[in-house]
Amino acid sequence: MRNIILLTIFAFTCFSLILLAGGTSRATLLKQGDHLMTEKPEGYPSAVLAGGCFWCTESEYRALDGVLFTRAGYMGGDLDNPTYQDITTGKTGHAEVIEVTYDPEVISYEKIIEFFLTQAHDPTQLNRQGVDKGTQYRSAIFPANDEEKATAEAVIERLQPDFKKKIVTTIEPYSTFWEAEQYHQQYYEKYQEETGKDHIRVILKKAGKLK
Repeated sequence: MRNIILLTIFAFTCFSLILLAGGTSRATLLKQGDHLMTEKPEGYPSAVLAGGCFWCTESEYRALDGVLFTRAGYMGGDLDNPTYQDITTGKTGHAEVIEVTYDPEVISYEKIIEFFLTQAHDPTQLNRQGVDKGTQYRSAIFPANDEEKATAEAVIERLQPDFKKKIVTTIEPYSTFWEAEQYHQQYYEKYQEETGKDHIRVILKKAGKLK
């Protein structure tokens, strides 16, 4: 009887792991906002944010209404036209960032920052985000002007009491946005199209095991 129970538990565990890995079912489409466009529109503001792997943060923002376009890239370093290979060394000073172009009549810069701090990533992790470690994965905001800087500072101050740990998000000078390689753009969407499955990070996110 004991052996039967153990076999049943083992079989259930294996089946659960297969489901978690997406081995027996196709992926559900990633949520996208109602205003998302395929090309960057002119005449709209953009917010530049760093919060760990840009695959993850870009996917989060593409689900928000009012977000028009997103790009993954690099900012904050001292090397011109950096590549992903350059960034992974952690020696260029750049952070993996996303550029979020949005319609301010639908969503404000303040709401963009609020979402960044409370939903898109964990702002209390220093120079890392989950398993991704290094200064290239730091939490940072790159305001384009004094008004955006003041807004970001005010939101951080307002939200700090809601966190048990100190928010370590830095506010850094806006500099050249270096667009990342094409295979990084909307990475999770491309992965789904090519494999018919969710990426493991998406699976863990849905399971509540990844910020």
